[in-house]
Amino acid sequence: MTVIFSKKCELALQAVLYLAHKDEQSLTSALEISEEIGIPKEFTSKILQTLTKSGIVGSRKGKSGGFYLARSPKEIKLIDIVEAIDGAGVFHRCVLGFPNCSVDEPCPVHDEWGKLREEALHMLSARSLEELRQQTIAKIDAIKQKNKNVGKAD
Repeated sequence: MTVIFSKKCELALQAVLYLAHKDEQSLTSALEISEEIGIPKEFTSKILQTLTKSGIVGSRKGKSGGFYLARSPKEIKLIDIVEAIDGAGVFHRCVLGFPNCSVDEPCPVHDEWGKLREEALHMLSARSLEELRQQTIAKIDAIKQKNKNVGKAD
């Protein structure tokens, strides 16, 4: 269960991080991305289309087409992806879903959540894809290794 982001947003973050670990000029198919992060190709394609409309991802059609980062990984912050998928409102809604949650009418966790929300917003606004490149490569390699080991057990 996610606390802040929709599942679509989590997968969009993973897809863009995957693209960021590739060479900047290379094209990557939706199929490759879906296989590498373990989600259906159709869902990956929809996420990538949304990210293309927002200007984070670019695409080239055709047999040798694919997706790529539309800007340098140094210029793309994690918050850009979150806003493209879930919108900026994700940081203004009540974590418990209460309507009209505010300082004047707080929910039971309003104060504690507000602090965490501000920290999360700051981290997402400060971190670029370039900064996360090496960690992303290590995570993808670990996932690949785990998948290989699962395949051997069958």
